[in-house]
Amino acid sequence: MRILLSAIYPYVFLLLYLIIPFDNYIRALPNILLGVLVVAFPFIVRKSDFKKLRTGPIVAFLSFFSFLIINSLIAGRLAEDFHIIKKVMIAVGLVILYIPVADVKKINSAIILSALAAIVFSVYNFVLIAHGTGSFILGDSPQVVESLLIDRLYLGMLCVFSIVISVQSLKKEYHPENNYYLANILINAVFIILIASKISLVVLFVLLLIRQFYGKKKIWRVVVALIAITGIIGLGFVLKQEKEFSSDVSDSMHLTPAFIEKSMTYELRATVWHCAKMIIQDNELLLSGVGFKGTQEVLLDCYDSNIENVKKKEDFLLNRYNSHSQFLDFYISAGIIALMLFLVFILLSFFTLRKNFFPTAMLIILVMYCLVENVFHRQIGAYYVGFILIVLVTMIKPVENNDLKDI
Repeated sequence: MRILLSAIYPYVFLLLYLIIPFDNYIRALPNILLGVLVVAFPFIVRKSDFKKLRTGPIVAFLSFFSFLIINSLIAGRLAEDFHIIKKVMIAVGLVILYIPVADVKKINSAIILSALAAIVFSVYNFVLIAHGTGSFILGDSPQVVESLLIDRLYLGMLCVFSIVISVQSLKKEYHPENNYYLANILINAVFIILIASKISLVVLFVLLLIRQFYGKKKIWRVVVALIAITGIIGLGFVLKQEKEFSSDVSDSMHLTPAFIEKSMTYELRATVWHCAKMIIQDNELLLSGVGFKGTQEVLLDCYDSNIENVKKKEDFLLNRYNSHSQFLDFYISAGIIALMLFLVFILLSFFTLRKNFFPTAMLIILVMYCLVENVFHRQIGAYYVGFILIVLVTMIKPVENNDLKDI
């Protein structure tokens, strides 16, 4: 029994991460797979496996998670906050469940296949919509928004994961697999451009810049770094022009469908962050925070009091927009200690793994997406943070093979 479970265990993880983007279509399957992992875990884990968790970054993240529970319990709001805390628990649970597995290669393959499957599905939907409407518009268009398998931000994150994994997997010497990885990089990069995922493009530019510090040929590092910096500056000008343009068209927004308005995220985040800033200014140093539900309520009060445009106010109140920054959310909801513990986890991870590009890239992805999104407000976000934690654990204490240890 134990041998059988140990044989299928890594493939259950592979299947789990393969189907995550299809959660809306096969909602029960991820929970079933998690159940299989939980049941099998006690039979295949060894006492020595838990040593993988005794590292500074993981201890810091576990301390952060524990503080969220204790803080909410003391404040008497555990039941209200649990809908967010349980998503942090998913990320913690995934990294614990993964410790019997030797390294991250199988789950890396699942991420690559998952991204390709999501791209194929989205392109197929786009073709159907284009055929039905008789129009073909890429970028930030209704057709693209409607055709994507999952939210554009998380689909972009998945594609970025796939690109980084492919870069990491490239062999220095000629190898037939390099062709597949290069093709995968191209497909995901082109797809990100076509769906106009701005944050994903910014992350790729930053990663391209950071990657140069891990190369040996200094001249190419300088050239690529200059190209990346130029690209980031150029994108900044584009975003600036978008902001100016958005003010010109704000009066005509009522003529566009609701899902187009939701894709114009620049103004949305500017409004939400302004309210978050006001909430922070109205409160002295937040030690225990106001709770995750409480944060939502004070944001709604701010929207109601400070948004003058009636239609925009109704939209914000109806959609109950969150803070759109995981750092702001942790500070307002759980207080300064929670935020500091989360930052300690990031900093410890960076200093521990800074010499290795792959985990460093994962940390950069985490930080940049946390700047613009509450990743723990979505279950898919929790799964992908769990993947990042798995990468950190397996890179801090790497092993030689790709299978479970001999039992």
